[in-house]
Amino acid sequence: MTKLHSFLLLLFFVYSANAQNDIVIKGTVYDINTQVPLELATVYFSNVKDSTVIEYATTDKNGIFKISTKKYDKPVFIKVNYMGYQPYVEEQNALLENKDFGKLYLLQNTKELNEVVIKSEAPPIRIKKDTLEFNAASFKVRPDANLEVLLKQLPGFEVDSDGKITVNGKEVTQFLVNGKAFFDKDGAIALKNLPAEIISKVQVSDFKTKKEELSKQESTSDYSSINLTIDEKKNKGYFGKFLAGYGTDDRYETSMILNYFNNKQKISLLASANNINAPGFSQDEVFDSMGGGRNAKGNSKTAGSGKGITESNLVGFNYNDEWSKQLLAMGSYNFSNSVNKNESNSNQVELSSTGNIFTKAESKTRNESTGNKANFEFEYKIDPTMRLVVTPTVNQTRTNSHSESSSLSKDINETKLNESVSGSNKEGNSTNFGNTINFNKTFEKKSRNLSFVFSNSNANSDSDAFNKSSTIFHKGDKEDIFRDQNGKSSNISDSYSVDIEYTEPITDSLRIRLGSDFDWNNQVNDLKTYDFDDISHSSSTLNDLQTNYTTSRQNSITPKVGISFEKNKFTFNLNSSTSIIDYDNHSLYLGKVTDLNQKYVLPFGRAQIRYKLDRSKFLTLRYDYSNSLPTYNQLMPVANLSNPLNTIIGNPNLNPNEKSSLNINYRNFDMRTRSGYTLFARGDYFNSEVVTIARFGDGGQKITEYKNVSGTYTTSVGGNWNQTIKKEAHVLRYGFGLNGNYSLDKGYTNAVLFDAISLKVTPRVYFSYDYGELLTVAPSYSLSYNETKYENTGKSNSSVVHRINLQTTNYWPKNWIFGNDFGYTYNSNLSGDFKKDFYLWNTSLSYGFFGKKMTLKVKVYDVLNQNQSAARSISATIIRDEENTVLKRYAMFSLAYKLGSFSGKEKRSRGGARSREMGGGDGMD
Repeated sequence: MTKLHSFLLLLFFVYSANAQNDIVIKGTVYDINTQVPLELATVYFSNVKDSTVIEYATTDKNGIFKISTKKYDKPVFIKVNYMGYQPYVEEQNALLENKDFGKLYLLQNTKELNEVVIKSEAPPIRIKKDTLEFNAASFKVRPDANLEVLLKQLPGFEVDSDGKITVNGKEVTQFLVNGKAFFDKDGAIALKNLPAEIISKVQVSDFKTKKEELSKQESTSDYSSINLTIDEKKNKGYFGKFLAGYGTDDRYETSMILNYFNNKQKISLLASANNINAPGFSQDEVFDSMGGGRNAKGNSKTAGSGKGITESNLVGFNYNDEWSKQLLAMGSYNFSNSVNKNESNSNQVELSSTGNIFTKAESKTRNESTGNKANFEFEYKIDPTMRLVVTPTVNQTRTNSHSESSSLSKDINETKLNESVSGSNKEGNSTNFGNTINFNKTFEKKSRNLSFVFSNSNANSDSDAFNKSSTIFHKGDKEDIFRDQNGKSSNISDSYSVDIEYTEPITDSLRIRLGSDFDWNNQVNDLKTYDFDDISHSSSTLNDLQTNYTTSRQNSITPKVGISFEKNKFTFNLNSSTSIIDYDNHSLYLGKVTDLNQKYVLPFGRAQIRYKLDRSKFLTLRYDYSNSLPTYNQLMPVANLSNPLNTIIGNPNLNPNEKSSLNINYRNFDMRTRSGYTLFARGDYFNSEVVTIARFGDGGQKITEYKNVSGTYTTSVGGNWNQTIKKEAHVLRYGFGLNGNYSLDKGYTNAVLFDAISLKVTPRVYFSYDYGELLTVAPSYSLSYNETKYENTGKSNSSVVHRINLQTTNYWPKNWIFGNDFGYTYNSNLSGDFKKDFYLWNTSLSYGFFGKKMTLKVKVYDVLNQNQSAARSISATIIRDEENTVLKRYAMFSLAYKLGSFSGKEKRSRGGARSREMGGGDGMD
């Protein structure tokens, strides 16, 4: 208790000391002529020496601003900006005490010199209602920098080596250019390919669904959206890049991207081909398609956890335009072809009360996929109160695969149980048409709204597979199985849904929502299997045991009600609904008809509270209650005999999955210290969950069934802290992250319940140092500790994974770029058949000439030739180690060419004089 008191006393003193360093700056902004207060004027402090933004705020409807900040013992400017007004600037020696600036007056830009229009200086940061806006011109980057380099300069932004972006702790999941998608909404292509020089503004807001956007509802998401606006002086022109490279082991990469801007119109074309595991189009300035973060966790295809080597080809076209003031149009088309080759080795242990079963397996696969996908979006403004958005999608895919595999299972005494060898050739085709129609109607009364959303998905697929296999049982009385078969399947899936919702404002702060969802889903699966006939020398004999015709239909009506309350810094959302479901499943198997018709009444609920403590501190608390139905395969009591070693039978008495989730998130970013942190906690608890029941025969053959369990859960807690320090040419970024997971998983083997309690702790520390435009050094280290305990056996399994990474980029001498990416990975708990550690070192050296329009580059992947892919997965009843084919060492030489030309509007006054601009942009909208 004494230690607790001491800790609380220390915490009190620390808090008091920090509180003593806090000061409050306030004042009021007026129009000097009308004496009217100005709402949403931007007020900010910046360092006199380097113009670094220290703190900022906007005025309220009474023109009042209030800034809470730390003491700052250096000269600063206080600046006030508002559209159409001359900026207010005043220098202060320091910020050391509370201060009331009183009334600050702005003067309108009414001065005209030969009808010259004068624009006020644009502030680096502005708050526009729920949007945080950065003026790109206020942040210095290299002349040839891409968008990723620019975002790294913005306060509160973090871009990791996988390209994941977070802003003030919130992950960015949508990326738009002038309000429209740039090929992909996740921003991977824009991040690496858009030149920073053409960006005017970077706008950050909470991610909204199309329905929330049209109806102007508050966001219910924990994610962010970024919209980039193109500089109006560069909104007409083109830019692009061409690359071609060839290397050892016949490795190659080629790519092209062209972009054309003409005011509201944007046309983009891209193409790529490579056999170095780059299935998308996201080039790094140092390593091209090889990427700059090959050692980073999450870069699965090359960082030690991928499966195979992929040769891919991609052609894409994107079009955005404003056909009229009422009609906006967007369309894109993508052709893709990929061939993946992989060889896999695995060791697996299946836990059993009668003795564990150990299985060694090998496989060799080749999978080819060819796809054509077209997306469209049309937005029509019927009138100022009605908008219609239609987004059709067509996707067609052809697949071709070949596989060879073998396995051997033994018991704990090394006695053989079974072994199998199989080969397969399969071709498939699938077509999908999807569409969403969003209609929204607003009314004269503010916040009164009617929304209608219709969506459909219609898919059909078929496959034709030839399979040969032999399964030998060394123990027990089960007969050996030999198959030479042709399997044909045809699948149809149709779904339609309607979402109708009406919003009525009760007060300015309180709104109520009423509506209903209607859903229709239907699936048809027709599987026929033919055995090889020695007389006709063809697969013509129908195998009744492996032939089945099934249908599944699910119709539901879901009335719903919601309440929203928004007042000052507080937002509360409550949504409740109940699904009335008619679930019909049908099977025709061995001449027997099985019908399973069930009805459910399933409740759903969500409550979310958001509290904005101040401009940079946010607290979110959310609770979800949900139910989900078992799948057709889990319910139908019909045997699936496709795998000779695993027969699957459903259970018609299953209950729905019932889950409760609680999520707490706190975010804070301090502009003055350029530091921020995020804390989160999440828990999922299953009152009911469908799990597998495995029963083993003497020969190791398995029968899988399903059962409900209760009391399973998963919890996670963690946080991340980062800070940026700038001093002249030196920029240091560093941070620390910690994630922890604790879960209980359940599964049955031979009627015995296995409880697996898992603990995972993952701390991570990372640094990044930039010296001007010459050098970047970024080391990082992460540790992952995993422990799983099986309560009914008392046994446990634990492992430690270390990952060390060092990335360096040297931009000196001029026109040269030298990049290195070095990583080390160690996994303590892989079985003895797999190597526990490996090094991965990538290096690149390039030279730019012709004004950096052309770049000659040599790069080497896996310099030490040690790359490997080995991973362990653990569940309640299975421990599995697996190793797959990965890319090994190769060298590549490449040549790249960049082109670009921009021009903007030439604004002329009525008298014909060209306008002059002072500053980098406009004021408040």
